Amino acid sequence: MDRMVAMETFVTVVDAGSFSAAARRLKLGQPAVSKAVAQLEERLGARLLLRSTRGLAPTDAGQRFYDHARRAIDEADHAEQAARESSDGLAGRLRIGAAVTFARLHVLPRLKSFLDQHPNLSIDIVLDDRSVNLLEEGVDVALRMGALDDSSMTARLVSTGRRLVIGTPSYFAEAGLPQTPADLSRHQAVVYSVGGGGESWLFSRGDGSDSNVSLSGRIAVNAAEGMRAAVIAHLGLAVASEWMFAPELANGTVQAVLTDWTLPPIDLWAVFPSGRMATAKTRAFVAFVEHVLSERRSSENLTA
Repeated sequence: MDRMVAMETFVTVVDAGSFSAAARRLKLGQPAVSKAVAQLEERLGARLLLRSTRGLAPTDAGQRFYDHARRAIDEADHAEQAARESSDGLAGRLRIGAAVTFARLHVLPRLKSFLDQHPNLSIDIVLDDRSVNLLEEGVDVALRMGALDDSSMTARLVSTGRRLVIGTPSYFAEAGLPQTPADLSRHQAVVYSVGGGGESWLFSRGDGSDSNVSLSGRIAVNAAEGMRAAVIAHLGLAVASEWMFAPELANGTVQAVLTDWTLPPIDLWAVFPSGRMATAKTRAFVAFVEHVLSERRSSENLTA
């Protein structure tokens, strides 16, 4: 078997976790995949995989071979892609991941301009508020907010946004405007329980004042779309990123309060599968997102 094909087969087996799953990905029969790995082990004179009732796991030698093989495959893919892009511009398929609300508000409405710039490029979009496994989902680049939970990931900071205390004018007319962070303890809060920061917040002010506040309320949600719907329905206030309520902040559907205090900002990252370099396609997409957010910020500054 060709050396590169053998490496790709072995890497796919490790990534998929079984010969049968790898065979489906490679569109081969399972015996052919098993035979390819056995031949590779014979040629290398080393056992690469441990087989058990729980599945497959690479041996120490297998892990070392996997790491080098993965880099070699990625470099070969990048070389081919670079050659295509130098003659044809960006082409092929780009698979991106993003949180549902962020993509709906900031990526999808502007995506046509990006596709118009690159007519030979197609995009798959994986929308999920969870941090999906990029290798398992075949994602080339994902947009993630907040602290990254895996230090081994390759990531690039795209932008930093403000967190704000947000509610509707109707809610504040009924419940009163908070004058200090401590007043929030007397308000109904919509708590974003997954990845949104939770209940406890540190407020800071330019004069050096700090205030720790714990929010409470009758509603907790585990998705950004749910938080948006609850706040817009006047069910309470929320601590949220400016990105989450950008249209409503602009048109007055919601308003920010306690703006003389600051909350910990939130970072937006472009995350790439571990060990992989950014391709021209992913770099172009990340630059597009950076441009979209910088344009929005400039527009907000002009209208402020």
